[in-house]
Amino acid sequence: MKPIQLLMLVILAGLTGCASQSALDSTRYDVDALRTRLFTLEKNLGGMRSESKEEIDTLEKSLKSDVTNVRKLAADIQATIDSTRSEMQAMNGKLDDMGISLKKPTDDLARYREDADKRIIALEDRIIKLQSTQDDLSKKLTELIQAKEVPATPDTIYMKGLDTFKAGDMPAAREIFTKFLEKYPQHDLAANAHYWVGETYYSEKSYEPAILAFQDVIKNYPTKDKVPAAMLKQAMAFHAIKDIKSAKYVLKKLTEAFPKSDEALKAKELFKEIR
Repeated sequence: MKPIQLLMLVILAGLTGCASQSALDSTRYDVDALRTRLFTLEKNLGGMRSESKEEIDTLEKSLKSDVTNVRKLAADIQATIDSTRSEMQAMNGKLDDMGISLKKPTDDLARYREDADKRIIALEDRIIKLQSTQDDLSKKLTELIQAKEVPATPDTIYMKGLDTFKAGDMPAAREIFTKFLEKYPQHDLAANAHYWVGETYYSEKSYEPAILAFQDVIKNYPTKDKVPAAMLKQAMAFHAIKDIKSAKYVLKKLTEAFPKSDEALKAKELFKEIR
């Protein structure tokens, strides 16, 4: 082979080798880039898969929790419904019992009222009959006393005078009490009779005779219960005729002699009023 040809072959071979090496380096670079991109893609894909799995797990957990809560709420609602039904049934039972209980007392009360009404009517009839009987007896007793078929007693005469006074017939009452005193001057009721004679005069505004009648009680029956009342009325009669000095004297004497009596309290009040 000629030297020139050999040199050309060597140069060609060198050029060929340089071209092949350059292509190989370029190819290697591209492969490395592809590998890098593939690694990055796989890494990103792995991250996405991991994130997706975490999101799915979180969603599943949230869903399970919501389902559990819903089931629990449903169970609570059902329990409440059951409890309410039970309470309603119990309440209905109590209402029925109360209705029966209320009906029974109502029936008993109706019977009691009926019996009470009958008893009241019977008592009213009995009272009317007793009142009628009493009126008849009183009428017969009055007729017998007036006819003098039954002798009058001191007590019946005194009571007749008192009834006449209460009826407002002062002259007639005074006449009865006067006759009583003429017949029974030493009777236990004599002081009372003198007092009522004074009251008949006082009621007629005949104050001087009233003062004298009250004085009979004060002077002749000093231990009798009517003395404080006679003193008070005597002082009032003195006050009525403008004898203030005598009125105050009697009132003062009353409060000193009978300090614990009701008349003494009235005497103190009257003493303050007298001017």
